[in-house]
Amino acid sequence: MPIVECSVCHKRYKVVGRQERMRCFCGAAIDPASAQVARPLIEEAEQALSPEALRQRDLAAVHSLREAHERILGEIRKVIVGQEEVVDQLLTSLFARGHALLVGVPGLAKTLMVSTLANCLSLRFHRIQFTPDLMPADITGTEVLQDDPATGERRFKFLQGPVFANLILADEINRTPPKTQAALLEAMQEKKVSIGGEDHFLEEPFFVLATQNPIEQEGTYPLPEAQLDRFLFMTLVDYPADSEELEIMHQATGAEELAVEPVLSGEEILTLQRIVRRVPAADHVFQYAKAIVRATRPNTPEAPKFINDWVQWGAGPRASLFLILAGKARAILSGRYHVSCDDVEALAAPILRHRIICNFTARSEGIATDDVVGKLLQRTPKTEKLASAK
Repeated sequence: MPIVECSVCHKRYKVVGRQERMRCFCGAAIDPASAQVARPLIEEAEQALSPEALRQRDLAAVHSLREAHERILGEIRKVIVGQEEVVDQLLTSLFARGHALLVGVPGLAKTLMVSTLANCLSLRFHRIQFTPDLMPADITGTEVLQDDPATGERRFKFLQGPVFANLILADEINRTPPKTQAALLEAMQEKKVSIGGEDHFLEEPFFVLATQNPIEQEGTYPLPEAQLDRFLFMTLVDYPADSEELEIMHQATGAEELAVEPVLSGEEILTLQRIVRRVPAADHVFQYAKAIVRATRPNTPEAPKFINDWVQWGAGPRASLFLILAGKARAILSGRYHVSCDDVEALAAPILRHRIICNFTARSEGIATDDVVGKLLQRTPKTEKLASAK
């Protein structure tokens, strides 16, 4: 994919499709034709390295990611007590280039967790409080008519909205109407915003973290399935343990102010995200992930009886992709150089719980989506001969 560089701030951008004109995050104009020069230079730099040198470079990058992971956890623990699994899922989602939806009752430090993560990663951070009167332009930005002091002409100028940042906190996303919720769809999937017939690309890395309260459903707007599917994880934030709650009370009511130090820059995150894509996965891991997802679809040959009894709609192909990508990120964050079936199994619940829709029979019997996923994992063997599994 061609890459261009801004002559003012020297940020680099990927050119997606044919672009007649581009504008940098800093506002400077960029000539997409320069991508024809940038592309061969990058390819020559890659080709100059031997296969062994490329392998050693990747191994060093994985080692640095493991060290950065430990440092990030250490910084977050200064502010956040417990919630280890939630933080691990957030970091896995970040390095897998995904977005995450945090679901939990009020007061569990969801917003504080996201802002602390932004400080650890030295990223541009914006918080959007979703309310019933929030409009799409309040998120994406809008065009205003201004006078050009040089020519005296009146021209439209695009004013960027809060979505133009590296890390977005969509706080209480289910409290705004679907029209405004949909404003995030293009940004989350395409990494761009279209205003007035012109595409405005978002600076990478781009990561959306949304929070949602499972109570007080009156006056809220549940997210449509199309937008839920854009989230890599639906992460459940639970109550703290007894000892953790006591530590939270001491820490939050004390006079000490805890400072969080930045660990990774945006360029370093982009490099590590590319390394994640190159993590190898054996064919039987692909088969295992495929078998899990295809078994969630009722009235298909792969679906077991309890799926036909309890599930109305199963997961789509995006779930299969995310199981592998998230498994790669989890593997190298754990210090391993390949994906295992255990990685896929560990991430199945947060990836599938918002992609499987249970029917009325399941709800009447008290069966939740996590129960369906758990039973599905029990019956899916971790073997290379998954095609014959019933």
